[in-house]
Amino acid sequence: MKTLGLLGGMSWESTTTYYQEVNRRVRHVRGGLHSARCVIFSLDFAEIEALQHADRWEEAGELLNDAAAKLKLAGADAIVLCTNTMHFVSQGIEAASQLPLIHIVDPTAERILDSGFRSVGLLGTRFTMEKDFYTTRLADKYGLKVIVPDESDRAIVHSVIYAELCNGIISEASRQAYSKVIGNLAKAGAECLILGCTEIGLLVDEKDCELPVFDTAQIHAIAAADWAMSSEVAAHHNAHHG
Repeated sequence: MKTLGLLGGMSWESTTTYYQEVNRRVRHVRGGLHSARCVIFSLDFAEIEALQHADRWEEAGELLNDAAAKLKLAGADAIVLCTNTMHFVSQGIEAASQLPLIHIVDPTAERILDSGFRSVGLLGTRFTMEKDFYTTRLADKYGLKVIVPDESDRAIVHSVIYAELCNGIISEASRQAYSKVIGNLAKAGAECLILGCTEIGLLVDEKDCELPVFDTAQIHAIAAADWAMSSEVAAHHNAHHG
């Protein structure tokens, strides 16, 4: 089994989800007492959040590159960036760590296409919903039509993530507010919903939701675990990097 390098702490609330889902997946596939081989580098989210909101993305990216290089030194075979938003500055990670990055959008988009959907509603931080690093990858690489909430709905979604979910606060009022936003996405033509922030799964559950839900944290974690368990990938990776 390969060793996953989890780049987390953004926020640690969702990194917990990754740790659980990666290990659950390995146990489910391998059985017995098997669990995932992984190393976690958890950043101080206050530093990252300050850089995000000051639009100092390059500096935030440098922190990720540095952490990724340390994960390589700790024995990681691939990097899993446990956050959607920070994929905005993930392009330096592979070079800095000399390891493959398992990108969060790819397994999510593949799962959506396999389910037969073509039009997706996207919930995430303001950065994920408004910058094109995420929507463009979904559209250009996978041919998906991406629908984002309008300005006032984006403000609600964003503030709940940072003020509540990252602090472990789950509020019924916010759940209802999200439900309204999701209803508006459905009216705008979304056939399914991407929880494009790794915290949103703490609040939105498919059973309460009028659209089929694709939770990026869960899908990403499972894809990472599958990568780690797949011997062909390992052989292929060694052939290229060995």
